[in-house]
Amino acid sequence: MSVDLNRRRFTVDEYHRMGEAGILAEHEPVELIAGEIVVREPIGSRHAGTVNRLTRLWTSRLGDRAIVQIQNPIELPKEDSEPQPDVTVLRPRADFYTGAHPVTADVLLLIEVSDSTLAVDRRVRMPLYARAAIPEAWILDLTADRVEVYRAPTADGYERVVTLERGQRLAPEAFPDLIVTVEDLLG
Repeated sequence: MSVDLNRRRFTVDEYHRMGEAGILAEHEPVELIAGEIVVREPIGSRHAGTVNRLTRLWTSRLGDRAIVQIQNPIELPKEDSEPQPDVTVLRPRADFYTGAHPVTADVLLLIEVSDSTLAVDRRVRMPLYARAAIPEAWILDLTADRVEVYRAPTADGYERVVTLERGQRLAPEAFPDLIVTVEDLLG
């Protein structure tokens, strides 16, 4: 039997106020996605190790050209969302985003590392990032050992999606001189 429930969406501001009031604990594994507070999946060792590899890769190759943010929030207020992507490459800012979370205009590249979260990353997160006009997002698909590159965001999704296998190379649009291989990303 299917039952339709009325749901109440939360805004980013309301989500922040819940945290400030102690309704949501500071280290509780939740995030705001399309107005709903959702519990983040536990992170396995391959996922965590891949994020560690990406942290080293991007920080060493980009230096002062960008800020590399790991599993921290980005605010997407028009989408009533505050996701915590695995890796976000941000425009440099003197305060390192201590004054406010990054917003769409700050994001140069966003990366999700996917294993058990692959379906959610493809069906929920990528459309959300496209609607929010995130210029480029990648999924590192650990289940198939490949990289999916999403570019040209529209309200209906990304117009250009390319899948790359081992042995192939790519560069973020924001840093065309920074060429990486699928092996650099996946190990």
